[in-house]
Amino acid sequence: MRGTSFLRAAAAAALLGLGMLGPANAASVLEKLFFMPGADYSNQLPPCEAALGAISREFALKESRFWNSDLQIVSFARVREVAFNAWAPGTIPRRYCRAEATVSDGRRHRVNFWIGEDTSLVGYAAAVRWCVVGLDRNWAYNPACKMALP
Repeated sequence: MRGTSFLRAAAAAALLGLGMLGPANAASVLEKLFFMPGADYSNQLPPCEAALGAISREFALKESRFWNSDLQIVSFARVREVAFNAWAPGTIPRRYCRAEATVSDGRRHRVNFWIGEDTSLVGYAAAVRWCVVGLDRNWAYNPACKMALP
């Protein structure tokens, strides 16, 4: 008896779900005006040097927490902008940068990073995404951190 009622409930849920598989409609004019205003970017991003402190902190945190490593970025050199808004018009404004970092083991590594407008966790402030060449252990920006560049 219990198995039969379960099968009936499952069949009813499946039929109900299939009924909802219709084509999705675009937003109406009213929805666009009030609920989806779109992006309003100012194209004002901090310079590349402003992101170095965050990169140092996040690198040390990532190395200690996930890789059981004491590596830290000691200093940066040759900080420069590579591109600004390199993608199509209307996309999120980004400043692409490159620097050379000296790590606590004495080795130098190139750091590719970008600063994006309204890309923070909450989405209202600029945030930085970065990759240290040779220390991208989870291959998030492989190959050799090229995916952190335009």
